Amino acid sequence: MDNPQKFSNSKEVIAFLAETFPACFSVKGEAKPLKIGIFQDLAERLDNDERVSKTLLRSSLRHYTNSWRYLESVKTGAHRVDLDGQAGDVIEQQHAEHAEQQLKESKERIAAKRAESATNSADKKPAKKKFQPKSDAKGTKPANRKPIKKGPPPQKLQDTDMVAGTKVTVKVGKAPMPATIVEVGKDGIQVQLDTGMQVKVPASNLRLAR
Repeated sequence: MDNPQKFSNSKEVIAFLAETFPACFSVKGEAKPLKIGIFQDLAERLDNDERVSKTLLRSSLRHYTNSWRYLESVKTGAHRVDLDGQAGDVIEQQHAEHAEQQLKESKERIAAKRAESATNSADKKPAKKKFQPKSDAKGTKPANRKPIKKGPPPQKLQDTDMVAGTKVTVKVGKAPMPATIVEVGKDGIQVQLDTGMQVKVPASNLRLAR
C-alpha cells in the first residue's frame, strides 16, 4: 500500500484538523479558544499519522491562533476547549487583553499596507526618458545602491507556545538573549538563559527564537 501523501502547507493541515476534530477546530464561522497545551494533545493523537510533521503542525497551529477569527474568540470568561470540544479553563483577563492587542496590531499593519499600496499607485506616472546618472570625475558611473532588506520582527508568544521547552529570546538590558522556557506561572514565566541563569519575566518580554 502506498504511503499517504504528506500535507504541504498550513491551509491543508487546518482543513484536516477541522475535519478530524470538528468540536475544536473550524475553517469558517466563530472559532473556539483552544486549551493551553493543545499542541501536545494533537501530537499524541496524530502520532501515527504520517501526513503531518510536528514542525508543520506547530506552524499551522500558530497560523490558526494568529487569525482574526480566532483572536476575536479569546474573551474574558469564555471557556477553552480540548480536542473533543469539552469545556476547560476560563480565559483569564491578561490572555484576553493580549489577544485584543494582537488583533489591534494586526489590523493596523494591514491598514498601513493598504494605505501604502494606494499611495504608491497614485504616485505612479507615465514612464519618461530613461535617466542616465552623471559620471564622476573619473568617468565612471556611480553604482546603484540597493536598500538593505530587514527580516520580519520576532513573533510574540501565543498561548500554545507558553510551555516548557520552547526556545525564546528574552530582553535583558538592551539586547535580547536566547533562553528556554522552564516553567509557566500566573505571576510570570521562568526562563533559563544560555548562561545557565534563570529569571522570571512577563510574557510581553519574550519573543519566539528564530
